[in-house]
Amino acid sequence: MNRAWWMACAVLTASLAGAAPPVPAVTVVYAGHLIDGTGAPPRGPVAVEIRAGHISAVVDRARYVAPAGVQVVDLGAATLLPGLIDTHTHLFLQGEVPEEGGYDAQLLKHPQSFRAARAVVSARRALEQGFTTLRDLETEGAGYGDVGIKEAIEAGYIEGPRLFVVTRAISTTGGYPLEGYAPEINVPKGAQLIDGPVAARKAAREQLDNGADWIKVYMTHRSWLDAAGHLVTQPTLTLEELRAITDETHGWGRKVACHAYNGIGLQRALDGGCDSIEHGLEMTDAQIAQLKRMDLWYVPTLAVYYRDWDPAGTPSGERDRVRAAVHAVTFQKALAAGVKIAFGTDMGGIPWNEPIAQEFDREVALGMTPMQAIQSATTKAAELLGQAGTLGVVAPGALADLMAVDGDPLADIARLAQVRFVMKNGQVVHQHVLSADGASR
Repeated sequence: MNRAWWMACAVLTASLAGAAPPVPAVTVVYAGHLIDGTGAPPRGPVAVEIRAGHISAVVDRARYVAPAGVQVVDLGAATLLPGLIDTHTHLFLQGEVPEEGGYDAQLLKHPQSFRAARAVVSARRALEQGFTTLRDLETEGAGYGDVGIKEAIEAGYIEGPRLFVVTRAISTTGGYPLEGYAPEINVPKGAQLIDGPVAARKAAREQLDNGADWIKVYMTHRSWLDAAGHLVTQPTLTLEELRAITDETHGWGRKVACHAYNGIGLQRALDGGCDSIEHGLEMTDAQIAQLKRMDLWYVPTLAVYYRDWDPAGTPSGERDRVRAAVHAVTFQKALAAGVKIAFGTDMGGIPWNEPIAQEFDREVALGMTPMQAIQSATTKAAELLGQAGTLGVVAPGALADLMAVDGDPLADIARLAQVRFVMKNGQVVHQHVLSADGASR
């Protein structure tokens, strides 16, 4: 029996056992160009050597001498980048599609096993698009399901990105759907609802004890326009409630992400110890200065606010348009001020069958350079996660998370939506075959 037969048996046995197939001792990836995530100019052709799931060398291809028996992946003229990171997703949410019953149907009609199965598919889709790491910002009523998905990925039972999870998220009574049902009916809620600092601290402890890598809090909820056409948003947690959560979470060595649109709730998020502001649709100049001064992160999730607007001329439709308009202004001011900005999409709010990379298009349209946009999903996102030097960079010592595209994404950022190669932890997990003319098929 030949070696190929034995290797096939080993892969099959590993698959049946739930373990990942064995990683070759040494792999080298050749590519025509490299954008390493640091902001340095592209270089190439390059050879990236990988040992034990980590990058061991990044050198000019002409200078590289491959060891005997090395596994070679030759990407031709493609552009190689670090595996991408999306710091704001919802694997258990599948878009609020009206013909499928919207948000409510997902919590009321689908058993958690069904939602988990769809989350597995979403995770695989993210990986195939070059996103090797996600910070998944709550399960939308699916409890601790994200912890289970994370464990299954890490054990090799399913393929998906590396996950940082927040489990249930925290809001207050009146601060999260489901809503609008008869008051005598107990309906599920999309987050864990608390009232008072004691309950807030207890919820944080429960979530941390059950596997949360981050804690997420909703500092704002409903939004509408006032008589003058200005955006107004309902605040949720009080400053005392938030401080109880951040104090407890920081004591565990973890961090807190704050969903906050604008106004009172956003100011409480800044004052109460949050580590990242999610969405931040409208910030005053003083709030942007405070964000910068406190060295906090801003995860704007732009693209999701340019879709599914209600009809023009309706109160909700006008609100949708104002939200997008003020968001653009805030993003541009934060960018100009040098605020730390990480890539996040709110996928799940956007159906998972759409491209994650559409966020890059919106970042660049609103003033980021293509290199800044790439960094927002590589080195900047890795820094937010406390993984600087390990994720989001192609450099010796980093985990071997790589992706490749044809063409130059610095000339056309849309190239990042056309992924032809993905590697995670030194294993090839997605690859298009090259045709005779060198094009990806």
